[in-house]
Amino acid sequence: MTIEAILESYSGEPGREARFLAALAAEIRPPRLSGIDHATHALQALCYVLNNDADKAALLRNAILTLLAEHKPVSLFVESGIQPSTGFFSELWRKLGHKLLPAAVDTRYLKDLFALIFPRASDEQWVVAVPNTVWEQLIEALRFHEAPLEQRAACAENFLDAIEVLSYRISALGLEPELLRSRPELEDHQSPFIMQNVELRSFLASVDQGGDIRQILVMLDQCRNVIAKVRSSSSQSGTSINLTYLLQRISQKVRRLETMLNIIVSLHAGEMPGTEYAELFKTLVQGECHKNNVRQHLRENMELMALRVTENASRAGEHYITETRSEYYALMRSAMGAGLIVGVMAMIKIMTANQHHAPLTEAILFSLNYGLGFVLIHILHFTVATKQPAMTAAAIAASIDDSDGKNRNMDNLVSIIAQTVRSQTIAIIGNVSLAVPTAMLIAGLFYLVAGEHFVSPEKAHHLLEEIDPLHSGALFYAGIAGVCLFLSGLIAGYHDNMAIYNKIPQRLRALGWLQFILGEARLDKVVRYVENNLGALAGNFYFGCLLGGMAAVGVLLGLPVDIRHIAFSSAFVGFSFVGLEFDITLGVALYAALAVMLIGTMNLLVSFGLALYVAMKSRKVSFVQWRRLAVALAKRLYRNPREFFMPPRMEQGAASVLQEEKSD
Repeated sequence: MTIEAILESYSGEPGREARFLAALAAEIRPPRLSGIDHATHALQALCYVLNNDADKAALLRNAILTLLAEHKPVSLFVESGIQPSTGFFSELWRKLGHKLLPAAVDTRYLKDLFALIFPRASDEQWVVAVPNTVWEQLIEALRFHEAPLEQRAACAENFLDAIEVLSYRISALGLEPELLRSRPELEDHQSPFIMQNVELRSFLASVDQGGDIRQILVMLDQCRNVIAKVRSSSSQSGTSINLTYLLQRISQKVRRLETMLNIIVSLHAGEMPGTEYAELFKTLVQGECHKNNVRQHLRENMELMALRVTENASRAGEHYITETRSEYYALMRSAMGAGLIVGVMAMIKIMTANQHHAPLTEAILFSLNYGLGFVLIHILHFTVATKQPAMTAAAIAASIDDSDGKNRNMDNLVSIIAQTVRSQTIAIIGNVSLAVPTAMLIAGLFYLVAGEHFVSPEKAHHLLEEIDPLHSGALFYAGIAGVCLFLSGLIAGYHDNMAIYNKIPQRLRALGWLQFILGEARLDKVVRYVENNLGALAGNFYFGCLLGGMAAVGVLLGLPVDIRHIAFSSAFVGFSFVGLEFDITLGVALYAALAVMLIGTMNLLVSFGLALYVAMKSRKVSFVQWRRLAVALAKRLYRNPREFFMPPRMEQGAASVLQEEKSD
């Protein structure tokens, strides 16, 4: 049917308004999402028909106003496109349940009738894509001012009721304990969340005389300022899913209330707010089309949570980025210390594997070996090279907020990436340079004491085969280790955030029995250490558990799942060479070195890539910024490749700074 035929088939009988509008929407809907022009042309054709036939315009206008006046539209204006009050996880389960078994439609509510008018989740795409000017033309063609006064009054009353409900809900959200915990001054002074409702009630009392909304808008701006302050301070005070969810709901409600106030004021001034109508309509359609969208729910909330977690991780990542040669060599010495401990951990791993425990027992022992070993490395202020990317990627992403597209800002960002690359390179060299000789020394001492090799020739060949990049899954397993590294970085950031938000240090100080055992001075040291290192300790321990348990997961599930880590792979090479009594060719030695290097490269690429993606995604970095960063990075690598592997001398660094200042 054509649009004109659909209009002619509707005679205005009661109860058929929703079906009539659904048929009209179906005719306007493009057959393919790429054909947005189809919807635009269909709406323009509808405008042409309405402008030339006042009776058809009256029928369509009456159908719309009947729905707005008689089908309880308040819930549509107040709830659609706004996060509900049920909480993150409750809403997640609701969406999952309704995805599997849709809710029953109650035709008394206009919110439910939207499911009949726009039944497809993709409807919001063409509705949003149609320009506002076309929707404004449709609103003008409907000539709402010609509708009966009683009908317009009923719609206006429902609209004002929705405004009042929104205002009360904003006031209630402004008194939530989660918000007051972050901004306690809201209890001591006049809260803008309360005052906006006071001003609104004054406005509603004088709306017929053309009330003024300027003071309400001032209060709403102050509400936004409070939200911005809570979000900015959360990097120091921590955050939670509930607080993140709460701030998002308040922001959405404030924006909706502001839009509806502007509409009602324009109407009382005798103006037709076509643009505001179009934007509100698009928002409502989006909200209803995505009301059961689990992916969008997770993305919207997790992006905000990732921002807070990565900001905590970025502060730790700054310690892994070296600028001067003294820092560069200090990092190398720190990595060499970690290589020594890794050699011992590799020895324990081989000894545990030789005992052939049950898979679960073996996984627990491997996890404890790795986890406690990495914790010890952190306590001794040593550095595991592959632990860097999850932290440094967050630091890089944090710096991109300062890059607004100007060349110098982008150059600074590229400099940070160059510093990160060379820092990770020297850390890898430090790990491997001591892990291999430590493994060889342990194997040699074992041979001198026990009279037999620590690993048999058969075991030595097996260890070398496990890291073969061509004839085994070594690179794939190295990628799995990279995912574990990425997850450990998120875990570290999460625990740093948890320590701050839940006030773990202050609560430790309040434990009387702990103060009695340690004494006040020692307890203060312990509390400060936990405050500054809880995330790192948790991240290291859980990283060890992930590495140690991954092989057992593969055995239990029958999947080809294992891990390869550069530090341990290099130590295993050292044990293998001693077990073979160095009866190897130069080609075998070089091939083993290449395998270790490729495993390390895969570890770093996967962990760094995932961490950088999440960190930049949380800051909504655009594709243009990604492309500009890639181009600037390629240019710097071509012009000055040495910068990515060795920091400049102090004199060169000072000269480059002076040159930049002169160029500015």
